[in-house]
Amino acid sequence: MTKATLTISSKNYSSWSLRGWLLCRMAGLEFEEKRIDIDDPEQRQELLLLSPSVLVPRLTHDGVTVWDTLAIAEYLAETMPDAGLLPADRAARAHCRAVSGEMHSGFHNLRSALPMSLKARHKSFKIFSGARPDVERIKTIWSECLAAYGGPFMFGSSPTVADAMYAPVCTRFRTYAVELEAPHAGYCEVILDWSLMQEWTRDALAEPEDIIELDVEF
Repeated sequence: MTKATLTISSKNYSSWSLRGWLLCRMAGLEFEEKRIDIDDPEQRQELLLLSPSVLVPRLTHDGVTVWDTLAIAEYLAETMPDAGLLPADRAARAHCRAVSGEMHSGFHNLRSALPMSLKARHKSFKIFSGARPDVERIKTIWSECLAAYGGPFMFGSSPTVADAMYAPVCTRFRTYAVELEAPHAGYCEVILDWSLMQEWTRDALAEPEDIIELDVEF
């Protein structure tokens, strides 16, 4: 069997690449990373939220090519069911899919107001009013999941698809000094201390490339 390949973009800026990479690692899939140059005009458009297409991440595995992060999640959950990417309980599994789908299709104001940049760190940052409902909705989702399933991850003791989907939000909240209540701050600490997130962050900080447009305050 040919070794799987995961095509990703910048580790510093690409939240969707992070999600796809986490899912593959959580599934226990052995894969090679293929990086796309962020100087490529199409990639810069995507990272700057100017392109509707999602070109990365893209997984090639066992003769199958699948793109779109949520599609990758479902493919891996189906192919490697013992990895536990989705909760075992039917109701919890449906809940996990719902909150993951909400992240996949929503929170557009949050994405534009607080772009992912692991190298950046602001002591304070004014969030424009349009993004605040997104922040509050995410806090509500986290509160409901942590209360229902006991933490420390969204659906219990082990990470699931939902944690991969919300992990970039934790980096955004840290980058832009978003004020969090104790349960939400605790969840972010769990995610940011997660060994996979630590590995990704080390690689991101070592990247030489910068996209100036994403490093300015606005």
